Amino acid sequence: MNDNKTMTGNIYQPSIMRIADARDEAPDVRTLKLEFTDEAFRTAFFNGYRTGMFGLYGLPGEGESVFCVASPPTRTGYIECTFRKAGRVTSALFDREAGQTITFRGPYGNFFPIDSWKGKDLLFIAGGIALPPLRSVICNILDRRKEFGKVQIVYGARTTADLVYKHELQEWAERKDVDLTVTVDPGGETPEWKGKIGFVPTVLKELAPAAKNCLAIVCGPPIMIKLTMPVLTGLGFPASDIYTTLENRMKCGVGKCGRCNVGSVYVCKDGPVFTLEQLNRLPQGDL
Repeated sequence: MNDNKTMTGNIYQPSIMRIADARDEAPDVRTLKLEFTDEAFRTAFFNGYRTGMFGLYGLPGEGESVFCVASPPTRTGYIECTFRKAGRVTSALFDREAGQTITFRGPYGNFFPIDSWKGKDLLFIAGGIALPPLRSVICNILDRRKEFGKVQIVYGARTTADLVYKHELQEWAERKDVDLTVTVDPGGETPEWKGKIGFVPTVLKELAPAAKNCLAIVCGPPIMIKLTMPVLTGLGFPASDIYTTLENRMKCGVGKCGRCNVGSVYVCKDGPVFTLEQLNRLPQGDL
């Protein structure tokens, strides 16, 4: 785990980030592009940040919320976060505009070991608002594209309106070195929709990607993950080659409150990135 004490001297002391841009992705979903106001912190952050790590974003008097850093470590002038307006803190963050500031602590947690993935084919599977954690990984891989094999992305949402990063989905679709499949749930399509219609696990089974020399990286609503894992194992993916992130289990971010505990594991400290092999050793009722 990367410990923020090495950056600020206090794990509870946040840094100030300036909002360079705020854009709406979907209903009640927004992305903030954040610039560092402290150059020393920016340098320290990128010395420790790896894709898959997370932070705590907040406002004085409102509190903090935990979610991933949605931009990769290969882009060092800023960080981005994407979140859904769902409570007091996220509602306050949602109302912030370019030029204003918020607080940030991080990076925390472990990360996707992409240096060990060199030469491998990569299959990304995401659902709805769970694309942001994988977006960081995808962008990191695309910024180092020659180091990896085939890149396949399967992404779905309830409706076309719920698809996030629409501008990037278009960019990925136009790339010759990326195989992108976008789907919406039955009934969620519009008359002009040209993509797939179907639930992510069903579409994945139809696509039947080859498991040989391929790693699968999955993030989505719990029900999507639950139904996707058997499809992957049925296609021949070993549990050690399937990665996911338990970001939605995190609370305080530093393993102090205990609410992220799953068996002997603290998601904030030992995760949020795990392989299916690691998850299979944990109490399944707690996941």
